[in-house]
Amino acid sequence: MSKFKIKKGDTVVVISGAHKDSETRRKVVSIDTTSSRATLEGISVKKHTKPSAKHPQGGIVDMPATIHISNLMLVGPDGKPTRVGRRLNEKTGKIERYSKKSQEAIK
Repeated sequence: MSKFKIKKGDTVVVISGAHKDSETRRKVVSIDTTSSRATLEGISVKKHTKPSAKHPQGGIVDMPATIHISNLMLVGPDGKPTRVGRRLNEKTGKIERYSKKSQEAIK
């Protein structure tokens, strides 16, 4: 299992791909560790479905889409996109994430 620098509940910016927008901040809903992909709030794709018991009418349905972790950048405590580092917290003795831009700890 891989260790990612982005976690569920973090605020991120999409930096590459079809949903790229430098001002739009989105919240991470879930992370799939096997495929290194994240599901974000407000990002979906349209899927054409045949009539079934669940959708008797059929038609076009919005489904949540995933984005690869490498196309996301975490928004730091200062409100700007930043790279993420990991360091040992001197007081607690635990590893914490921190903003490489402002050197502040990320909660």
